[in-house]
Amino acid sequence: MESFLEYIKTDEFLLVLFIVNIVIGILLLINLILTIGTNIKYVRFMKKLGHGNNLDEMLKTYLAEVKEIKKDNYEIKAYYTKLDSDIASCIQKVGLVRYNAFKDVGSDLSFAVALLDRDNNGVVFNGLYGSESSNIYAKPIRDGASKYQLSEEERDALEIAEQSKNFLAKRKN
Repeated sequence: MESFLEYIKTDEFLLVLFIVNIVIGILLLINLILTIGTNIKYVRFMKKLGHGNNLDEMLKTYLAEVKEIKKDNYEIKAYYTKLDSDIASCIQKVGLVRYNAFKDVGSDLSFAVALLDRDNNGVVFNGLYGSESSNIYAKPIRDGASKYQLSEEERDALEIAEQSKNFLAKRKN
């Protein structure tokens, strides 16, 4: 071990160390020149692929656009999910039954209308038309039923609405 320490102190060791540093410096310079050449070839290749445009920049732009589209899609999905839940409580089913409530009135001017949402919640209106007066009654509907007694016409209007996806009407004689 002492001989090695003695060798390090000699001029010969310094000369070897100097030569090794020069060789490493030359290799580093060659590596730098090759890297620059490869980079120039890469840039030319990318421009050739991009028909004169820098393909690398184009890819970065497209990736940024894809991120923006993903963000927009997320916002659209959140919006239509909210819209779908909001629509569930909107009137979607309508049933109408026209009938003659009183025999002395010669036409079917009385009516029962059921207005329901997707879950069969809503209201049934019954309009009774008579020669002396006209009255309208409303009864709430929950899950396709009412806690109030429904007339035959109201039940028919409710049944029509439950089976429909749009406005349907029926005349009752």
